[in-house]
This record gives sequence, C-alpha cells and structure tokens, in this order.
Amino acid sequence: MTLQAKFKELESKMNASPEEIEGVNKVYQFNIKGEDESVYQVIFADGQATFEAGTPHEPQCTLKMKENDLIKLIEGNLNPTTAFMTGKLKVEGDMGQALKLQNILKAYQ
Repeated sequence: MTLQAKFKELESKMNASPEEIEGVNKVYQFNIKGEDESVYQVIFADGQATFEAGTPHEPQCTLKMKENDLIKLIEGNLNPTTAFMTGKLKVEGDMGQALKLQNILKAYQ
C-alpha cells in the first residue's frame, strides 16, 4: 500500500470515530526522505482529520523519516521511541505534540 493510500485509510478511520482527535487543533508535518522526497501534513481541527500533500499550514511539529518507516509506524510495526532513538525518526518543534500524535496513531492502528 502506498503512503497516500495509507494516509487516506487513516483519515477515514479517524473521521469515522473521532473520539481520540476531539479537541485536537494541531498541524503535523511529515517530511519524507529518500528517492521520492515529499511533504504531507495532517490537520486536526473541529474533530476531523485531513491529510494533504504540501505545506499549506504552519506545523506545530515536523517529523522526518523514510516512507517505508512511516508506513511501519502507522501500522504499528515500528515503535516511535525506538525509531527516534535509532535515528529513523527526527522531530522538529514541540516534542510533546509528537508524543500526542504517537497516542493518536496508536488508537487508530
């Protein structure tokens, strides 16, 4: 499954059961490293999640990693703490927000 398809699947899950994202009004950015470098944002607002390509909003937290590692992270096959400690995941901005995102992703695996 491609990263875009994985994001769409995750967006659908979140919006169908928004309990975990209620009250979250944040923008997270994913800078994808590798052959096909790209940028995606997830915008949490009004109990809904929207995944977009590009940088239309100012992020509170930016995560940098390879595409295959991000897919593993979303699927629950890569521990975020381990990824961070081994350099597979780099975080810029508010680390507390990165931890909040970890909890949100875990709820929708």
